[in-house]
Amino acid sequence: MDRSRHDKQSDWRQRTGAKRSQARCWASVPLRLILGTVAAAGGLAAQTAMTHGDNLLEFNLSNLIGPQPALIVGVASVIDGDTIEIHGQRIRFNGIDAPESRQYCDDAKSFEYPCGRRSAEALDGFLATSRPVQCTFVAWDRYHRFVGNCRRPDGTSVAAWMVEHGQALDWPRYSHGAYAAQQSKAEAAKIGLWVGAFQEPWEWRAEHGDDARPVAGQPLGIISRRLVAQSGYSCEPRRTCKQINSCDEAQWYLQNCSWGGKLDRDGDGVACETLC
Repeated sequence: MDRSRHDKQSDWRQRTGAKRSQARCWASVPLRLILGTVAAAGGLAAQTAMTHGDNLLEFNLSNLIGPQPALIVGVASVIDGDTIEIHGQRIRFNGIDAPESRQYCDDAKSFEYPCGRRSAEALDGFLATSRPVQCTFVAWDRYHRFVGNCRRPDGTSVAAWMVEHGQALDWPRYSHGAYAAQQSKAEAAKIGLWVGAFQEPWEWRAEHGDDARPVAGQPLGIISRRLVAQSGYSCEPRRTCKQINSCDEAQWYLQNCSWGGKLDRDGDGVACETLC
């Protein structure tokens, strides 16, 4: 018993001595060095957050835990060139970016045209020929849209078709070049956006902020498709109220042309009121 008690006391002394030695070691480190190390680590974390902040915003807790949403299948309503809605769920195509609904580009003659609406019209026509659309889940984005890979029943990738026909761009930030070949083909053929000059949609959004987001519940592509098909109007050359023949024509310019706002001087939503 005495020997056992002696061994326990010896072990206790050794552990206590080790702790005291460790404490003396930390005490010998200058406080300035410790604070500097902590600050450097914090700075590195902040820099990482700023560098990859947009990527981090694309994910939330629902991406990390819980079951992934099931395959979504149904007839799609077109919101814009890279977003559809099925059964009330907004779906953003993974890896591509299309002009925004309010975005304008230049055609081959440097005339402005509503490229965002044109992209939505192309998507609407493409989906209408083969229904329903089926989309598999990839992630939730910052607006809680379902980001997915979508295909028609014939197996055609919607995103690949949009890029190949010049109605959307490969977005390397998220696609890692998955649609680079289709984009090169469209650029070489000078079709869609590539027929003239345009600003990348992600840059256009950065300049226009919240105005760039699609209007909730408004399938702009389908609306525009009907207007254009029925009207025969064009945003060029620019017109004044004296050159316009009807209220319907004036309203079309107001809704579809970048300069249309000049026809509504009092901002009440009615263009060329003398005609209306």
